Amino acid sequence: MELNEAKETFIQAWGNLGSSWGINRTMAQVHALLLVSKDSLSSDEIMEALDISRGNANMNIRALIEWGLVFKENKVGERREYFYGEKDVWRIMQKIIEQRKKKELNPIVYLLDDLSQVENKNDEVSEFLSVIQDIQYFALKTDKVLDKLVNKDPNWIVNLLLKAV
Repeated sequence: MELNEAKETFIQAWGNLGSSWGINRTMAQVHALLLVSKDSLSSDEIMEALDISRGNANMNIRALIEWGLVFKENKVGERREYFYGEKDVWRIMQKIIEQRKKKELNPIVYLLDDLSQVENKNDEVSEFLSVIQDIQYFALKTDKVLDKLVNKDPNWIVNLLLKAV
């Protein structure tokens, strides 16, 4: 397999994985392209490489910048902006975890907190609160585990995984 074919295969596969992270395919493909590009790329180069519109490219680049996965670079003598992707796989995973927590876990934790305030105690309310509290317990434990993953040194996690295996 030649390099260009391998890059294209990677970009397509990463794009498909994007939906598992809660992002659209194009956003993941832009990230993949910048991840495997040796040099930073302009939005025009991204548009051409992925055959996407200017609006689509700009919207996804901005989203990736917000996620902390892509960074802007200004080159001396150039008016265009250039972009490059985070290359540290551990930092990429940390950013994805942080964003997924913010979009998915945090809202459910807040909702469960509100739901646990049901009044008028009776058997039906007690049963409801029991279920809500069980889910809330699991969500809070998950939140703590994810916080530890994000804030720990990658070597700690690798060692932990090796011990588990």
